[in-house]
Amino acid sequence: MENIMQDNKKMKVKKGWLAVRVGLEDEEFQRVTIPISYLYHPLFTRLLEKAHDTYGYDASGPLKLPCSVDDFHHLRWRIEKESRNSQRDFHHHHHHGGGYFQGALSFHSC
Repeated sequence: MENIMQDNKKMKVKKGWLAVRVGLEDEEFQRVTIPISYLYHPLFTRLLEKAHDTYGYDASGPLKLPCSVDDFHHLRWRIEKESRNSQRDFHHHHHHGGGYFQGALSFHSC
């Protein structure tokens, strides 16, 4: 009974977060939790479009993202770095046109 409760705890996701599965077909998918705010970030939006192209809207189960785990962690790092820069710029009232990610970014698998 205790193992079942521990498994259920692992499956729960904090409010404001979303569980996704990341991986390519030739590797095992890894479960990752992300803040819901990622859904609105341009880099993540591109990954969601790729997921739609790869799996369609009718895929069952958790959201699967067609991206290697390593590339996903790099993408996540870039989003977090931009978020910190935006917060710092906002607090210092320095607004630069175009934003940090104005240029096109590409990841090998994302």
